[in-house]
Amino acid sequence: MERIAFTMQLKSGVKDEYKKRHDEIWPEMVAVLKEAGVSDYSIFLDEETGKLFAVLCRQDGHGMDDLPNKEIVRKWWEWNAPLMDVQPDNEPVSKPLEEMFYLP
Repeated sequence: MERIAFTMQLKSGVKDEYKKRHDEIWPEMVAVLKEAGVSDYSIFLDEETGKLFAVLCRQDGHGMDDLPNKEIVRKWWEWNAPLMDVQPDNEPVSKPLEEMFYLP
């Protein structure tokens, strides 16, 4: 099992909508993430900067690299694109983070 973390950028004034959409995440989206080997996925918000901090675990031999090819993922990105910084294909702009400390 590998843990990874990354940041994304939320647009101003959309915190409540972003939270609502994730509280009501589509079951099909959850299923595709779990099928890809993702678990223990959390997203936190720094309200001062709008910076989102995400951390998740993924199984060895995970299928995360194929997620952008899944129709439900593309629909999720498109639906959430107005709320955050995205690339031309609506994938959230994300920045991987280097782990500096871990206390299991």
